[in-house]
Amino acid sequence: MPTGSAEPARAVRQRRKEARPHELLAAALEVFVEKGFATSRSEEVAARAGVSKGTLYLYYPSKEELLKAVIRHYLGEEVRAGALEVARHEDAEPAVLFGVLADWWQRVYDSPASGVFKLIMTEARNFPDISAFYLSEVIEPGSRLIGQMLERGVQRGRLRPMNIESVTHSVILPMVMLCLHKHAVGACMQLPERSFEPAQFIRDHIALVLRGVSVDDSLPK
Repeated sequence: MPTGSAEPARAVRQRRKEARPHELLAAALEVFVEKGFATSRSEEVAARAGVSKGTLYLYYPSKEELLKAVIRHYLGEEVRAGALEVARHEDAEPAVLFGVLADWWQRVYDSPASGVFKLIMTEARNFPDISAFYLSEVIEPGSRLIGQMLERGVQRGRLRPMNIESVTHSVILPMVMLCLHKHAVGACMQLPERSFEPAQFIRDHIALVLRGVSVDDSLPK
């Protein structure tokens, strides 16, 4: 029996199987952001991914578990990647670390991950379990990471003593609003050309906060 074409076919099927969870998550994020989590149906996610509802449930047995997987994949993993990047610059000055933070936020904003913020802000109140998962998977580790960066700057005498929690919120919340705007008002209107550059806003905002707690003028301007 000929086997020459069987092996490549099996390899293709294996690659498709390995890629399928990511394809399902991408489809889920698109549908949830467009239609809202509460009103979206699993059948719509399956259709967007080009699979049956049964196939979707093989990977994610409920819509809630699917949303948790979306949060983990698009934001939880990004937070962990950011922590690794900061760890690689552990001995760097605060300006370098906050440059890493600005790059991280721009990557999130430019990717589908930014849509997760809209989902959480609009749906979390009606789904307490999802809210708790988001808190433990994204908010707590992300806030802890930024807080550690600030504390390190204070200990080294480069940043003034501060309320770490308040400054951490000052860094994060405008960035979340930026992502919300992208998938809410920003999705429905066209701003005048060159009136707003998200990448520049991210850098300006983080530099503004950092200068506000700096003890000298060597930080970003």
